[in-house]
Amino acid sequence: MAISFTVNGSQRDVAGDPDKPLLWVLREDLAMPGTKFGCGVGLCGACTVHLDGAPIRSCQTTLRDVAGARITTIEAVAQTPVGKRITQSWIALDVPQCGYCQAGQIMSATALLTQTPKPTDDDIDAAMAGNLCRCSTYLRIRAAIKAAAGTGA
Repeated sequence: MAISFTVNGSQRDVAGDPDKPLLWVLREDLAMPGTKFGCGVGLCGACTVHLDGAPIRSCQTTLRDVAGARITTIEAVAQTPVGKRITQSWIALDVPQCGYCQAGQIMSATALLTQTPKPTDDDIDAAMAGNLCRCSTYLRIRAAIKAAAGTGA
């Protein structure tokens, strides 16, 4: 039985194990490698995508969970006005070091600014708390979020 959902604006029908994590559906079945595997237990945020606009961990979300839903991945987030501002500020401020976690960071930051256009430091801390960066680019991440929000870098 195929499960239907929308990914980056395109309707998709995926046949397979309904308990397969969305992360692997995106990477293996739909050839969208931008969403990264980090910890596999939803703690690091590398696999963050948007489910109907809300950030979720795709390693802990099953194919069954997304039936009828709208998924946005890093491959298309810059097509939204907020996602475009976030990605532009990420580039302008040279945020990534190794870059592995950055797709998840950008997805969480985009969700934050979509819900809270002018976030405080506490808002940023709360929204980004579940995204880990082994290179510790947290100060540049915060600066990029503030730049995208127009509240200073």
